[in-house]
Amino acid sequence: MFDLQPRWILCGDAQIACYDVGQGQPLVLLHGNGESSAYWKAQIPEFTRFYRVLAVDSRGHGASERGAVELTFAQMAEDLKTVLDACGVRKAHILGFSDGGDLAIKFALTYPNYVDKLILNGANVEMFAGIKPHVQLPVYVGYALLHGLGRISRRAARKRDVLGLMVHPYGVRMDDLSQLTMPTLILVGEHDMVRDSQTREMAAHIPHCRVEVFRDGDHFIAAKQPSRFNRTVIEFLLGR
Repeated sequence: MFDLQPRWILCGDAQIACYDVGQGQPLVLLHGNGESSAYWKAQIPEFTRFYRVLAVDSRGHGASERGAVELTFAQMAEDLKTVLDACGVRKAHILGFSDGGDLAIKFALTYPNYVDKLILNGANVEMFAGIKPHVQLPVYVGYALLHGLGRISRRAARKRDVLGLMVHPYGVRMDDLSQLTMPTLILVGEHDMVRDSQTREMAAHIPHCRVEVFRDGDHFIAAKQPSRFNRTVIEFLLGR
């Protein structure tokens, strides 16, 4: 059960929830689209043996408020900087899953001095070309439906804005990844919804990057193969 109590940090017009647990070098955890920090319930107890873990609910997700500004990865990256500043963190390891991985990329490109090592789990750069069609096409259909419903329902509008993060480009091109000079690890499942070609192209553009593929894994390897996932992350961060 994820029963941690968040620390609330004001980021512009929204209160952002940050779960700050453990001691040592900071490790930031960023969840996926439509999720919350509860996704990391199998990781936090293990990671706090070695690190100070800061699990952040992105704007409009989990316990965090939506606010009135446009929901974009750029805004969420700015929120994350505000959270880290408020927590007294000037440099941290960043682990992002799915949309959280995209946010980690955006943050690392915008504020590279804040990032020590970068771990991208099921992240992508290209929204349509990077995701397998059987996953991405229903996202476009759902977004179109919510776009209409959002005019009459606040709840539908919030879901539309969150799902829109998987539809619209987030201001990162493949060539931009060459600016990620920190040590980087990409983790994907053998049957991930991210195309293999997308993962390989991302790794080819990042200067100091390696890829680990989890056999028989899908997009949710942290939840479904937690022992291997946790061990792989810790060994990478410890430089083993």
